[in-house]
Amino acid sequence: MSRIAIFASGTGSNFDAIKAAIDRNELQAEIALIVCDKPGAKVVEKAENAGIDVFQFTPKTYASKQAFETEIVKELHAKGVNLVVLAGYMRLVGDTLLAAYGGKIVNIHPSLLPAFPGKDAIGQAIEAGVKVSGVTIHYVDEGMDTGPIIAQESMKLSTDDSYEEVQQRIQAIEHSLYPKVIANVLKEATA
Repeated sequence: MSRIAIFASGTGSNFDAIKAAIDRNELQAEIALIVCDKPGAKVVEKAENAGIDVFQFTPKTYASKQAFETEIVKELHAKGVNLVVLAGYMRLVGDTLLAAYGGKIVNIHPSLLPAFPGKDAIGQAIEAGVKVSGVTIHYVDEGMDTGPIIAQESMKLSTDDSYEEVQQRIQAIEHSLYPKVIANVLKEATA
């Protein structure tokens, strides 16, 4: 069975969706590790309650990104992880992680890339007044939200939509789409 690591920095709503898909046998994988750069984040508590191992770290306690990524790679190898799933992980992946897992790291982003990369994509889309936004799942490369696109799903926006309404609708798409795409990526990797 495929072993995945989920990297998250916040509440873990995509972690919940992925775990639920595994529990329903819609995703044939095991969550081997949660990696979190924000000790005390809600996702850590959720993972611990589910009996999933957690690697928490505080980046500023390391000499460099290379130093903490070297430790992360050791943890991933120790757990036999074959796919890294970024789910609200708010850091750019560096050279050390890319060297070890290049082509095996996926990310989810709340816009139709290449539009609105980076932080607060929902706010960027609302500010720009676009009529359509959505969700992108892509492979991770050295850029910010620049890797090859795996899947996208769009939704219409209205000028009446509040930030919270757009965010809820985006998250509903994420929670449905991400587990399906992860399942397909894992199938292709073993084919």
